[in-house]
Amino acid sequence: MAADTKTGSTAARLAREQEEQRQAGRRRLRTTALAAAALVVLLGGLYAVFDRSEQPKAAGYDVGAPGVGATAPGFSLASSTGGTTGLSAWKGKTVLLYFQEGLTCQPCWDQIRDLEKNAARVKAAGVNQVLSVTTDPADLIARKVRDEKLTTPVLSDPDLKVSKAYDANQYGMMGTSRDGHSFVLVGPDGKIQWRADYGGAPDYTMYVKVDKLLADLKAGRQA
Repeated sequence: MAADTKTGSTAARLAREQEEQRQAGRRRLRTTALAAAALVVLLGGLYAVFDRSEQPKAAGYDVGAPGVGATAPGFSLASSTGGTTGLSAWKGKTVLLYFQEGLTCQPCWDQIRDLEKNAARVKAAGVNQVLSVTTDPADLIARKVRDEKLTTPVLSDPDLKVSKAYDANQYGMMGTSRDGHSFVLVGPDGKIQWRADYGGAPDYTMYVKVDKLLADLKAGRQA
């Protein structure tokens, strides 16, 4: 009788252990499935953010201040080409200022690369010089320009003095600590001829196809 009782107790214990193992296995499967689902959602969200960052805003673009007809604020900033430069270096020329997010935004640098690839079209649109402005340190900007093999001067505005003068730090996904994706066309007389702030909410555009950019510029100047 004692042996039968012991055998029954052992069988019951083994059954309980097997059931606990099965439950633990089911919990692990549920945890793995939930983690996989969360990863899919996260990757989908990141893809949507980056995909939107490369597309122009459906409604076009915002226009900040100073806007068309206003005198462009003067400035002098450290340049990736060495020394300092500003609008006065191209007095009497038409300059396209490109305020961008900087080192953390590869599409912003792709924008410069594609403008350089289309230099003849940019010039035909009436632009004599492109100047880019971002808030990163001058030495890091110079290194990035070399790495990307760019020739466009990229200017360092670490205290946002110039960015704030142009209100260009109001259109980025990083709040007001960095610029968004803004273009300001300054004519030979120092007046703003066209402005487009593409980087604002909700899309936070950080790249605009050159075709669209030049079409917007042309339409804006004719308005």
